Amino acid sequence: MYLKKLTLKGYRNYSDAEVTFSNQINVFLGENAQGKTNIMESIYVLAMTRSHRTSNDKELIGWDQDFARVAGTVEKSSGEYPLEIILSKKGKRAKLNHLEQKKLSRYIGHLNVILFAPEDLSLVKGSPSVRRKFLDMEMGQMSSIYLYHLVEYQKVLKQRNAYLKQHRKSGKLDQTYLSILNEQLAAEGAELLAQRFSFTRRLENWARPIHSDISQGKETLTLEYASSFSVTSETDKKQLMNDLLKQYKKHEQREKEQGTTLYGPHRDDIRFFVNEKNVQTYGSQGQQRTTALSLKLAEIELMNEMTGEYPVLLLDDVLSELDDERQTHLLETIQDKVQTFLTTTSLDGVKKELLHHPRIFNVRSGQIEMESE
Repeated sequence: MYLKKLTLKGYRNYSDAEVTFSNQINVFLGENAQGKTNIMESIYVLAMTRSHRTSNDKELIGWDQDFARVAGTVEKSSGEYPLEIILSKKGKRAKLNHLEQKKLSRYIGHLNVILFAPEDLSLVKGSPSVRRKFLDMEMGQMSSIYLYHLVEYQKVLKQRNAYLKQHRKSGKLDQTYLSILNEQLAAEGAELLAQRFSFTRRLENWARPIHSDISQGKETLTLEYASSFSVTSETDKKQLMNDLLKQYKKHEQREKEQGTTLYGPHRDDIRFFVNEKNVQTYGSQGQQRTTALSLKLAEIELMNEMTGEYPVLLLDDVLSELDDERQTHLLETIQDKVQTFLTTTSLDGVKKELLHHPRIFNVRSGQIEMESE
């Protein structure tokens, strides 16, 4: 899978731009605040229908513009097709093959991307919400079934929390209605728990040998899906659903008092262990960075395994954050296999011998100019 062409209109500081890409490595060179990260963000938006930098879509619309348009042509083994996202003050529209998609969940997954930016190095040491978002965003691209159950879970969770909050204010509660919400939330939650556990195991299978290679065989990486429920490969969804219902019953009074749902996959986490020690708590900065890099490289392989296509890789100013050894491992792993977009202020700190025939673009004040090849 690769992105052949990108068209921007009224997006951030790009009033009008059209770029054709190499299916190998594309490098965007330029000083800070010229628009390099905006290009990366626009590709992410084209894939995921949302930005990784802001939850406010209006920020993506350029100054004095009524709307922003991001369009691209994707090439896959099955052929090519256009994608389009239009953002306006009225909302967001997504088109696949020129047909508007009523549900964004039916659009996501037609361009798979993996973003690696400096803030992703905090994936290991950041808060649990960072890792839950990581799970949901990556799994949502790979599995339309997971994305469906995630959307349903979030919808019922919002209803249940609103009802618990309403009870806290009024003191009135319809037990039958709460039981219906419990059943719905437990059914969707069981699906998420089972799929997240399976994903974590599969991600570990790819990440462990990668981490071992980077650490020259000195470290063993393991992953653990951390939940308040006992989840194993033998646990079936019916058991998980019953476990969730028991938790709701057991802690009903506490949830009523606090006006929120205290148990379920929206509270879970992933833990990382290097040589059996929790790397989030006891790992060095180097071990934490190696773990983050191993996870991103493992994602590439897992996405190919699950979808039959390698994703597009976005490296947003991240090479300068990696030492020579980790940078080398990253570039050698993706070479001639994954279409890659790389932003940097200079190629001085990049191992140029590992960039095979890159297409280089100079970015200045929202203008993109390709260097002669």
